[in-house]
Amino acid sequence: MSGDPARDDARKRFWDQATVETLPDGFAVLLDGRTVRLPGGTALCVRSAALATALAAEWQAAGGSKGGVFTPADLPLTRIAGTMLERIAPDRSATVAVLAGYAGGDLLCYRVRTPALLVERQRQEWDPWLDWLRVRYGISLTVTEGVMPIAQSEEALGAVRAVLDALSDGALAALGVAVPALGSLVLGLALAEGRLTAEQATACATLDERTQMELWGHDAQQAERLSRLERDVRDAETFLRLVNES
Repeated sequence: MSGDPARDDARKRFWDQATVETLPDGFAVLLDGRTVRLPGGTALCVRSAALATALAAEWQAAGGSKGGVFTPADLPLTRIAGTMLERIAPDRSATVAVLAGYAGGDLLCYRVRTPALLVERQRQEWDPWLDWLRVRYGISLTVTEGVMPIAQSEEALGAVRAVLDALSDGALAALGVAVPALGSLVLGLALAEGRLTAEQATACATLDERTQMELWGHDAQQAERLSRLERDVRDAETFLRLVNES
């Protein structure tokens, strides 16, 4: 084993061409004329031609050419599509419950007491999105200082579940990537509605880390982690856009 999880998951490319086939119920991704099957056996077939084209492009690029090496990390849109088709479509309730749980500990609700610079930045950058949640959905979340957990009201959590229940399978799948990365359901919903870009959502979610690096100096490991986080959120943003296109 290499010790690198991504490389330990490496696979050899066995196809020459990835294409899209139009079917009565959607658009399927094919490898050398054979339908791609997800781990659970479901065909990689989606209702959006734009998404199918992007999925095929992802497979066409993976490994470079036949015999090349790729990993699941090279197929981020396929991973999200797989979640949509094999986990969410059969039963949305588990995903809704997991995502709703993030409202109970949303990043934006936990504030620092010091330093003063970060206290003010949290107020300036985070308060507007809690205000947006209240105006847009009628949901008010309680804010606290420190890291000790606080209980959000059942009224607020019930309203959050109702919002999530109304979302499409594709939106839930994308939020399943974006929300854990951001640590915030509020920012995830703003991303899903196009109120925030991936870059803006990531900047908001990493306010603490960015401020610490500004105060104490650049941290290469931290910077790499933040780069990976933004990449995940960007993948979710791309999926959200494509799944809603015809």
